[in-house]
Amino acid sequence: MRLGVLDVGSNTVHLLVVDAHGGARPLPAFSHKADLRLAELLDADGAITGDGVDRLVATVREALEVAEDNGVEDLLPFATSAVREAPNGAAVLARVAAETGVTLQVLSGADEARLTFLAARRWFGWSAGRLLVFDIGGGSLEIACGDDEAPDAAVSLPLGAGRLTGRHLPGDPPDPKDVRALRREVRTGIARVVGTFSRLGPPDHAVATSKTFKQLARLCGAARSGEGLYVQRELPLDALREWVPELAALPTGQRAELPGVSAGRAPQLVAGALVAEAAMDLFGVRALEICPWALREGVILRRLDHLRSA
Repeated sequence: MRLGVLDVGSNTVHLLVVDAHGGARPLPAFSHKADLRLAELLDADGAITGDGVDRLVATVREALEVAEDNGVEDLLPFATSAVREAPNGAAVLARVAAETGVTLQVLSGADEARLTFLAARRWFGWSAGRLLVFDIGGGSLEIACGDDEAPDAAVSLPLGAGRLTGRHLPGDPPDPKDVRALRREVRTGIARVVGTFSRLGPPDHAVATSKTFKQLARLCGAARSGEGLYVQRELPLDALREWVPELAALPTGQRAELPGVSAGRAPQLVAGALVAEAAMDLFGVRALEICPWALREGVILRRLDHLRSA
């Protein structure tokens, strides 16, 4: 069957269309992405602005048309931290449903972590042993660890690259004092949860998903995306440490010219690099392997599991 996953995130609204069958690997058929940046369309109280809601409705309507054009049989629409944490989130969801017919399921942070972990587990398999998985989104950082398909520990922290950039790094390039202050805040936030994972024992395999980690890995020498899905890509901590001060010193335009860095993600890359460095350092991880699958694939896999058990 042809499935579509509509992911309303803090940075983008992404429709992923796959051909999926029980017991088989989902095969990507089409991808449609809009850089909505909901995390930047908030008022002083954190509510999504009227303009933001208008743009979200239009973007969802467009994605729905694309899904129909591509023969999607079952659409799995969900929203993450930007909608989840907005004081007017319920009203936003109601308007999207009324004007597009799409009912967005709001995932909790823990659900995001669990589904991303499931995707990583299926990608690497049982031979990977105990997995430790990191994912940096626009609004949050997810961490999960475990031996099975469901993690033994899963947390979500408000340390997304877009959120942190908007709140703490107004300059271009950012003021060194702001960078140092953000570094302290990020490390304090991550350190609070390290003990939860330490009790599980050391991981056998540490991996990362998300665009932020992929771009940082590319900066640190990983293969280009054009070299194929199955090429192993790693993010070494030592190389990342060298890049962090360099990224912080560059204006957004020059960051966007770096290998693998998109213009849309360049403004957030300093914050993302600070979060990635802190997570690796505090968890004692010397290198992360990049996993091509993440939250959207986790949603698809869970749906297929439910269909097989029905």
